[in-house]
Amino acid sequence: MATAAPEVDAAAAAKGGGKKKLIMIIAIVLVLVIVAGVGAVLLLKKKAPAEGEEGEEGDATEQVEVAHAKPGVLPVFLPVDPFTVNLADKDVDRYAQVAVTLEVVDQKTADLLKSYMPAIRSGVLMVLSHKTATELLTKEGKERLQKEIQAEAVRPLGFEMELDPPEGEADAPKKKKKKKSASNLPVTNVLFAQFIVQ
Repeated sequence: MATAAPEVDAAAAAKGGGKKKLIMIIAIVLVLVIVAGVGAVLLLKKKAPAEGEEGEEGDATEQVEVAHAKPGVLPVFLPVDPFTVNLADKDVDRYAQVAVTLEVVDQKTADLLKSYMPAIRSGVLMVLSHKTATELLTKEGKERLQKEIQAEAVRPLGFEMELDPPEGEADAPKKKKKKKSASNLPVTNVLFAQFIVQ
């Protein structure tokens, strides 16, 4: 029996050594997580005053306020219910089913656009119903449609976008209106979520 005791002590010591290694690994991981968290907090605190200073400038106006997207800030996406319209093709009945998501500068603008959604949807339906299948199936046609939808999305807010004339209408007379540049618009992009032409 005297020999059994040293064997038990050796087994216990081996198990205790494994526990010590596990505790050391957990401690090291915790230290790394804490250091990363502190670094992230310091980075965010450094950026917060700069962003706060930019946002205070436009608060004095009573007209529709439009914030500008700030670098490093996640965009806000506003999905729009899908559109299903008959196209303007004369020889055959064709339709398009298009779903878009509007990329806007901030949540306040997204909430404002939601209140104007019936007017926005009506304008987009009018644009789509004047398109032909051949116009929508080309890359250029889709890019033009994105710009036209963007123009319809900002129109209720009092913005007028200047669009290039479609191909073949380059000689058409241009209307002289005061228009905002595309970089100052509250809707920064139109993304297609679904695009079917049949």
